Amino acid sequence: MKSGLTRGLSKSLTVTVTSDMFASFNEVVIHPLFSTVSLVYHMEWISRLILEPFLEEHEEGMGEEVKLKHLYPAKEGSTIIIKAIVYETTERSVLTIIEAKSGDKVIAEGSVKQAIIRKEKIEKMY
Repeated sequence: MKSGLTRGLSKSLTVTVTSDMFASFNEVVIHPLFSTVSLVYHMEWISRLILEPFLEEHEEGMGEEVKLKHLYPAKEGSTIIIKAIVYETTERSVLTIIEAKSGDKVIAEGSVKQAIIRKEKIEKMY
């Protein structure tokens, strides 16, 4: 991994809740609110965006662990700011702490751990 990925480094992602982010199973909407699945997707995405500039050509990041407390709902049209802060790095992993806010309200908090793996090792998996 390239140098510079240090504790405290942060990045934010702004998303607007749309109907494709609603809680649903088998295309049946359970309720028209920002789903936990969508939160996890965006948590992993912002964590990936922090990591990408520091990956060497032969490296790739792979999700290893996600922890999430979904505290409050967000309705369609809500603006969600998802912030990731690097908490811990090793040669083989990066842990980010996540906070998602809608306005002044924290709607979710958690963490994402990504493993740093050689691309050739990943290619052997498929």
